[in-house]
Amino acid sequence: MRLTVATWNINSVRLRINLVARFLKEHAPDVLCLQETKCRDAEFPLGDFHKLGYSHVVINGQKGYHGVAIASKLPLTEADRRGFCDKGDARHVAVTLTPAADKPVRLHNFYVPAGGDEPDPLINPKFAHKLAFLDELVAWMSADGVANTDAIMVGDLNIAPLEADVWSHKALLRVVSHTPIEVEKLGLVLRAGPWVDAMRRYVPADEKLYTWWSYRARDWAESNRGRRLDHVWVSESLAPRLGGMRVLSESRGWERPSDHVPVLVHLDY
Repeated sequence: MRLTVATWNINSVRLRINLVARFLKEHAPDVLCLQETKCRDAEFPLGDFHKLGYSHVVINGQKGYHGVAIASKLPLTEADRRGFCDKGDARHVAVTLTPAADKPVRLHNFYVPAGGDEPDPLINPKFAHKLAFLDELVAWMSADGVANTDAIMVGDLNIAPLEADVWSHKALLRVVSHTPIEVEKLGLVLRAGPWVDAMRRYVPADEKLYTWWSYRARDWAESNRGRRLDHVWVSESLAPRLGGMRVLSESRGWERPSDHVPVLVHLDY
């Protein structure tokens, strides 16, 4: 059996439900993790997902901001929504799925704070919040052994850690999402698992790889000033099961797109 997990910052699930439907019809992942759903739980378009064959949906939403969800063809159990930094933000949801008999997998879907524009925690509360969120993530993963058993962590982590994860390492060193302190802290999260960067198993670390292109670009494809802000990590126990990865960059050119594109990762059982 092959398990396909997709992650996508949809930037409003209600506004872009037609794009979600197109993606699910064309690529049919077993599980889709969404970030920035931007709606309360009661406003989530459950009916659309059910019609598309995704009858198992777990939501953690809030009015107008943030929000994460997991939609699946497979049954989902043990749903959990963890809060960070005492903010009350909807930035995490976790479930357990069992793609093969007696082999449960814990799946975590995250939306890490963006951090604002100024990379100085002393003058920018949003950046201070982002750094504190990452610190809390490290402490939790270390204390609870989140990746000690079969586990997958996906989401918009809002950090492009490698030099080849951005269009210009030099130009973005002082730009939030690629500053040295963010890269260092995300590395601590990765090692706290320890996790395996599934996307970079298939694309060498020195090869450009993006999942996000700004709305500000007049022609996103021509300028190609992207960043890899979206990630899929797996526990070391699942790394041998990795069976492929795809970044659906063409979806950035769909009508009224998100500025992020879907990432699909396959695991073979």
